Amino acid sequence: MPNFLNELLFLFQRLDLLSALDILLVTVIIFVILLIVRDTQATVLLRGVIFLIIALSLLTSMVNLPAFSFLLANTLPTLLFAIPVIFAPEIRRALERLGRAGTGTVFGMRAISTIEEMEPVIKAVVSAAARLSARQHGALIILRRNDSLNDYIETGVRLDSAVTPEMLLQIFYPNTPLHDGAVIIQGGRITAAACVMPLSASGVLNRSPERQMGLRHRAALGISEASDAIAVVVSEQTGSISIAHAGRMIRRLDSERLENILTAFYRPSETTSGPIHFLNRLVGRRTGSGRQED
Repeated sequence: MPNFLNELLFLFQRLDLLSALDILLVTVIIFVILLIVRDTQATVLLRGVIFLIIALSLLTSMVNLPAFSFLLANTLPTLLFAIPVIFAPEIRRALERLGRAGTGTVFGMRAISTIEEMEPVIKAVVSAAARLSARQHGALIILRRNDSLNDYIETGVRLDSAVTPEMLLQIFYPNTPLHDGAVIIQGGRITAAACVMPLSASGVLNRSPERQMGLRHRAALGISEASDAIAVVVSEQTGSISIAHAGRMIRRLDSERLENILTAFYRPSETTSGPIHFLNRLVGRRTGSGRQED
């Protein structure tokens, strides 16, 4: 014990400002990586890799196994080449978030409509969602913010229509040609319908206590993971209204709460610039969407 305290004191004596900055940078990088892989399939894999490395390190340090130690020393470095393959979806998602954060905050290019422009759109979406919920007609409505959705618009049918409750009700009426897919709203108009959205690869829905959530909810989470768009979902089985953003989903919303959340996304904020907002955009954390509610 005295030797350990002496070694610890020796380390603190050698600690200078540059060393502290070095430790801080490593800590921030590890923290950001953990936030990026949170609530994904990579979390379990990363936990297993860390446990395996710790177990093998303890084994080789406590027991003299020359051949096994030689094998580990020559095998573990090669695993570094497997990391980009294993964590490819998470790495791609992190780079996309970095690109979105840099575009929106560093270069000052913002495509988000103002609250004045979006107020009638939000009221139409809320009214349509409430009526669809009462009739238990499934729906998926995507509202664009900064990121371009042109790739997804090309998968659907272009409409360029005004956003009205009647139009949304007609689109999502069961067994009509456009009801199966997502409606994309941008620039205050319905740009396209019957659009194909990417399905979520995270485990958020798998941990849900309910099992009524199907492809619409997975598509809503998927587009929220691939972009900064807002997805409003109406369940065909239960009529429940949910909203997805930044890989998080808030469920069981009423009309008033849905309108408040949508309005908050387009209301100007004092924290829309600076390094803190840049980090929040990078790790995908958004106000009002940080958890899944039951």
